[in-house]
Amino acid sequence: TKARPRDRTAAAPSGDELVIGLSAPAGPIAAAAAYRQAEQALSVARRRGRMLVEHEQVAAGSVLPLLADDAVRAFADGMLRALHEHDATGRGDLVASLRAWLSRHGQWDAAAADLGVHRHTLRYRMRRVEEILGRSLDDPDVRMELWLALKATASGTSA
Repeated sequence: TKARPRDRTAAAPSGDELVIGLSAPAGPIAAAAAYRQAEQALSVARRRGRMLVEHEQVAAGSVLPLLADDAVRAFADGMLRALHEHDATGRGDLVASLRAWLSRHGQWDAAAADLGVHRHTLRYRMRRVEEILGRSLDDPDVRMELWLALKATASGTSA
């Protein structure tokens, strides 16, 4: 049997840094796609301080590792800046409320219970989020973008 690449790279020589990004097996026709997969895996390996990352590990996890840290950070900052500024005034915790509401898929009672507030308080906060951002939380694209921004800030952009 042929040794898998991870078996042959168990330890890097001391003093040298060996970092490998591995694509899925591919033939000549799919070489370009395999190269992109290997680059993505290599980028994740470097950010995580790992010696070897296979693309299948990246593909099975979060989308965040596939995104450039600076781009994700700028996106998250842009999406959430106004809410953080509001929260800094002490007039309500909109970021935590938004996170709880989105994590409960918009279920008012469950999210309110997580926060220890009445559901009407949470409804008011979500209206304030919409007013401040100028975007509707009924739009699934807006929900996805806000969730991505919240996940990026919670994970330090390296999920």
